[in-house]
Amino acid sequence: MTKDNEPIGKSSCFVCLMILIVGTIIQFSDESEFAVDKSKRGLTHVPNDLPLKTKVLDMSQNYISELRVSDVSFLSELKVLRLSHNRIQLLDLSVFKFNQDLEYLDLSHNQLQKISCYPVVSFRHLDLSFNDFKALPICKEFGNLSQLSFLGLSAMRLQRLDLLPVAHLHLSYILLDLRNYYVKENETESLQILNAKTLHLVFHPNSLFSIQVSISVNSLGCLQLTNIKLNDDNCQVFIHFLSELTRGPTLLNFTLNHMETTWKCLVRVFQYLWPKPVEYLNIYNLTIVESIHKEYFTYSKTTLKALKIEHITNQVFLYSQTALYTVFSEMNIMMLTISDTPFIHMLCPHAPSTFKFLNFTQNVFTDSIFEKCSTLVKLETLILRKNGLKDLFKVGLMTKDMPSLAILDVSWNSLESGRHEENCTWVESIVVLNLSSNVLTDSVFRCLPPRIKVLDLHSNKIKSIPKQVVKLEALQELNVAFNSLTDLPGCGSFSRLSVLIIDHNSVSHPSADFFQSCQKMKSVKAGNNPFHCTCELREFVKNIGQVSSEVVEGWPDSYKCDYPDSYRGIPLKDFHLSDLFCNITLLIVIIGATMLVLAVTVTSLCIYLDLPWYLRMVCQWTQTRRRARNVPLEELQRNLQFHAFISYSEHDSAWVKNELVPYLEKEGIQICLHERNFVPGKSIVENIINCIEKSYKSIFVLSPNFVQSEWCHYELYFAHHNLFHEGSNNLILILLEPIPQNSIPNKYHKLRALMTQRTYLEWPKEKSKHGLFWANIRAAFHIKLTLVTENNDVKS
Repeated sequence: MTKDNEPIGKSSCFVCLMILIVGTIIQFSDESEFAVDKSKRGLTHVPNDLPLKTKVLDMSQNYISELRVSDVSFLSELKVLRLSHNRIQLLDLSVFKFNQDLEYLDLSHNQLQKISCYPVVSFRHLDLSFNDFKALPICKEFGNLSQLSFLGLSAMRLQRLDLLPVAHLHLSYILLDLRNYYVKENETESLQILNAKTLHLVFHPNSLFSIQVSISVNSLGCLQLTNIKLNDDNCQVFIHFLSELTRGPTLLNFTLNHMETTWKCLVRVFQYLWPKPVEYLNIYNLTIVESIHKEYFTYSKTTLKALKIEHITNQVFLYSQTALYTVFSEMNIMMLTISDTPFIHMLCPHAPSTFKFLNFTQNVFTDSIFEKCSTLVKLETLILRKNGLKDLFKVGLMTKDMPSLAILDVSWNSLESGRHEENCTWVESIVVLNLSSNVLTDSVFRCLPPRIKVLDLHSNKIKSIPKQVVKLEALQELNVAFNSLTDLPGCGSFSRLSVLIIDHNSVSHPSADFFQSCQKMKSVKAGNNPFHCTCELREFVKNIGQVSSEVVEGWPDSYKCDYPDSYRGIPLKDFHLSDLFCNITLLIVIIGATMLVLAVTVTSLCIYLDLPWYLRMVCQWTQTRRRARNVPLEELQRNLQFHAFISYSEHDSAWVKNELVPYLEKEGIQICLHERNFVPGKSIVENIINCIEKSYKSIFVLSPNFVQSEWCHYELYFAHHNLFHEGSNNLILILLEPIPQNSIPNKYHKLRALMTQRTYLEWPKEKSKHGLFWANIRAAFHIKLTLVTENNDVKS
């Protein structure tokens, strides 16, 4: 969340080169749809089957030894050609006479020894460095390259006027490869470079610096030297070499790459540059050799604003740490960066310091760094990333005497919170604090600067933000990504919060009222969390869908369901559940209403189908059956007195008494009739049940009159129940007259069922069919029955 405030644009000549090269390449790449990459293919020549409209061609890192006109002449639209790291020995610029649009040519790292000149006018970037030229390969035709911005050259010898043909050009960058430069001892050469913003000189990586050449440059703004190997003996040679290069008042940036030196020589170089106009001094890949002893350094008035040293290798194992650290701690400059070094400590300045910016990234500092240091009164930015800090409480104490400190970065340490009972002490001026990539827990929120505006806590071990946290009313940006938080923090304690980053946590059920409580939110990044797509998430999804996509970063691609499995991977915007499924109150109301309607319906059906009547009949039947179970078997057998009980309507009594009964009794079948066999004093229902119980068969004479008789229906009901109880076929249905189905009342549904399920005998009107009818009646009594009479006589 925090960045180095060091002005990178001014701190390195290398940036100038990168901007120049990358900008040119991007321009060509954007213009071209035809970029061909043939690098690292083991090719010995340029292929002749390239697309005619190729604009960018990369042939680097192959085995090409010769370049001919026919290789590139057909590529009339070619703008960029990379041929570095090949085996080309001779270059004839006429090869490119048909490539009038060629602007970028890289022939570095070949074996070029000679160049044949030819008028070319389109080059903006020409790199002939890291080759085997004895003298600088400058053609007078180069003077016509008015657009030339980058020029890379190699040489073994230099002459003062070698660059005269291009002296009038305003070059942005000159790269001069002097790895193979050689002159006899005590010989001095010179070279004049009139106009160049950046000069980069590369020396031999394994040789002690011994070049005694005087290079004068007008209006030089950035100087970069690579491969500097010094000791106490040749240190003055190097300083003398710098004297001419650093004379001009425009030199603001000075960079040393891959520098090996003694500590004594390094201090001498610092001392030499101190009064010079250089404002930004950068040293990359510094190796200190031989010994480290106390060196006296005069901190005179200087224009130097920033010193940056990255990646120090210290080959001196026994030395005075005070001698080393004092040189840096007492510097009267504004910005100091010492990163990726084995430094275990840094001294507190003896007097009030001018430091405004300190960057000690990737050292091995401990919690004792700047302990009780009260001289860093102007310090505004302190970066201690990737060190050995462990106690957040001590970090807070460290800042107590830094009244101007606004930005503190202690990320990538091993910081813990909650070790101490007392409250943390911080300087109140801190507004930006980076505590990311530590081992901090929830207790960190009780140990924070009170006026902080930007807080980075990503990649820690935070599970929740305590509700009793000290209110951080000035906090505007909060980054808690890559923790174990389960919910979005409300803005109750962070009333001005406008930026929240909480992705890659354990947020499954984010609070639906988050956006209501955080009215000032301008940016939220909460994706890549294990969202549980349940009812609780619906309101949050609804609210987040109403917020601008500029506010919700990563929506909708980074917001997906993780649970349940059926929804896993589905974007939250496509997740939907019905109100009925999620509203418990509504669901209860609907179920209650449904049950009420069902109850009303069942009650209506019961009344319509005369269910109370059936219930009474069941009770009567049950009581009678209970009494029957209590009768001994012998008594039950003595009570079985009739072959059949006949149930009929009084309106059909004439047919029963004149036709049916006489015939049956003539056949020896004993009949039970209600008018002669019902026992006086008993209820009608009990008489009906007794008659049915004492008869093997029950004959029902069906007719429209029967349907209208309620007692007939009682008899049919009990006989039907007896059928199921005994498990026998004891019903005989005689249809005396046809009965229309729609004439049977709904409450007599058993009659309807019997007429559809059972076979009945129909009384024929024709006399000739009566014989068949009586035969069927007799067949119903084909079994010989043993009847027990009231007088205990057995008849068959």
